[in-house]
Amino acid sequence: MLAKRIIPCLDVDKGRVVKGVKFFDHQDAGSVMDCAQRYEEQGADELVFYDITASHEERELTLEVLHEASERVFMPLTVGGGVRDIEDVRLMLNSGADKVSINSAAVLDQNLIKRSALRFGSQCIVLAIDANRVKWDGQEVWEVYINGGRKPTGIKVMDWVRKGLADGAGEIVLNVMNADGTRDGYDLEMTAAVSEAVPIPVVASGGAGSPEDMYEVLTRGRADAALAASIFHFGQYSIGQTKQYLYERGIVVRMDRGGSTCNAA
Repeated sequence: MLAKRIIPCLDVDKGRVVKGVKFFDHQDAGSVMDCAQRYEEQGADELVFYDITASHEERELTLEVLHEASERVFMPLTVGGGVRDIEDVRLMLNSGADKVSINSAAVLDQNLIKRSALRFGSQCIVLAIDANRVKWDGQEVWEVYINGGRKPTGIKVMDWVRKGLADGAGEIVLNVMNADGTRDGYDLEMTAAVSEAVPIPVVASGGAGSPEDMYEVLTRGRADAALAASIFHFGQYSIGQTKQYLYERGIVVRMDRGGSTCNAA
């Protein structure tokens, strides 16, 4: 059985880690390097680094920050924000990213995922989805948003998930905007629907308030990994505490820096 991954997320704005609620009202959470090194010391499985205003401001990701992070921490690094074309994907990989997360650009250029997967391999191409529960003619729809959650696309989440799989994405990060930053728990229904629809790993994002929430999304939500920010950034829980809780509930997790796995069952 593959180990479930616990992944802290650094949302970066103007060189600082921030965290908001439903993509707005951001609070400062520290420097990128301090957060990255702390999470490596705590035993995080991966680190996700998003420049959350790069796409909205139509500018490139700050590659210097990425390069420095890749030299100072040694866990896998997924990077997104500001991707516009296949050249940006190449630059991120050359600057130290293990995987590149593509969100807005995948909607604006709907062949970008396919071209990137063919050029660099599916294993390093992540389709990131900002999903929102909205009403269309009085009926609830799961809609894809872009530009840091600012712009609706008219694309349904499940249609987009299936296209991403067909185009060669190696992983999906599903961030449910309605839950983001609320600490009220992940959207289990949407996460389970996406996880059941595709054979590639699904990373659940948005709403983590406790290790129990992570247990729920890894079991009932059928996610392969749980991503969180607020509960780690502000010291509510550590990576180690979270993994110990999951281990005691029977979840296979990596419990040491050497990469071994443990299961309470």
